[in-house]
Amino acid sequence: QVQLVESGGGSVQAGGSLRLSCAASGPTFSMGWFRQAPGKEREFVAASSRSGAHTYYADSVKGRFTISRDNAKNTQYLQMSSLKPEDTAVYYCAASKNGLPPIQATGYDYWGQGTQVTVSS
Repeated sequence: QVQLVESGGGSVQAGGSLRLSCAASGPTFSMGWFRQAPGKEREFVAASSRSGAHTYYADSVKGRFTISRDNAKNTQYLQMSSLKPEDTAVYYCAASKNGLPPIQATGYDYWGQGTQVTVSS
């Protein structure tokens, strides 16, 4: 059983930046980020294989968000820049036993509790 703990959420004005962190209790394979806005379904944001050789992004965040990880620390990050009000959501960290990072939520085995990101205009 792997436990995931997110941190780094908060409130920021449009155009600003935030970096989310996700600390895992042990080694993981693929990891990803999802988000859920009020009244909407959880959606894929970004994912990375363990080596970082395979990374995927949702079109809505491509060029603005960067996923990375430090395997020595069992931690992944999501650097978010040029934030928009529509990025407001609870962001969830997820870990998968798959070698290639899934883009569907059903492909993940472990989930964090989520961290709120609020972007004001």
